[in-house]
Amino acid sequence: MGNAKTRQEQGLVRCGWAGPDPIYVQYHDEEWGAPVHDDRVLLEFLVLEGAQAGLSWLTILKRRQGYRRAFADFDPLAIARMTEADVARLMQDTAIIRNRRKIEAAIRNAGVFLDICEEFGSFAAYQWRFVDGKPILNHWKTLQELPAHTPLSDTMSKDLKKRGMGFVGSTIIYSHMQAVGMVNDHLTSCFRHEQVARLSMAETR
Repeated sequence: MGNAKTRQEQGLVRCGWAGPDPIYVQYHDEEWGAPVHDDRVLLEFLVLEGAQAGLSWLTILKRRQGYRRAFADFDPLAIARMTEADVARLMQDTAIIRNRRKIEAAIRNAGVFLDICEEFGSFAAYQWRFVDGKPILNHWKTLQELPAHTPLSDTMSKDLKKRGMGFVGSTIIYSHMQAVGMVNDHLTSCFRHEQVARLSMAETR
């Protein structure tokens, strides 16, 4: 968190949602919008974004380590094998959001995740095909311009629901797309907009 504080003191311009909490600053500066192709990380964000429904993202970020412990560091096979006894145990775990429907959805989604991996070779291969493997670079100037969902997130959400996933509505999926770099929604005034754009360009070469 010291690095996040140092960057804050340097007066870098960020997206308006990113401060002032050091956890938020670090997440914004190091993760949000950077392209992700690691299946475990993609599953982690799907679980966390599903858990966020009705809550703030900061609430979830503060419980991130708790989720990693509770959900086997997001090993999809380990999660998919969880039983009702595991659900009961997790309902007593104060390090995560104790919502039965969200916990059960995470377990069910892990099973669907594995099915998708088997069909496409990896979840990343499945997910990134929705943008033809190339991150979408947006040029928003204000937070008010950012959409809550798009026709693309509608399509991906519909497909995931058809396959059996829960807590994957279009708004949740668009948040997921933003988080893992399928879209670059950093504001043009934000120092990360150009950095993430360069990362995205390097991936498509």
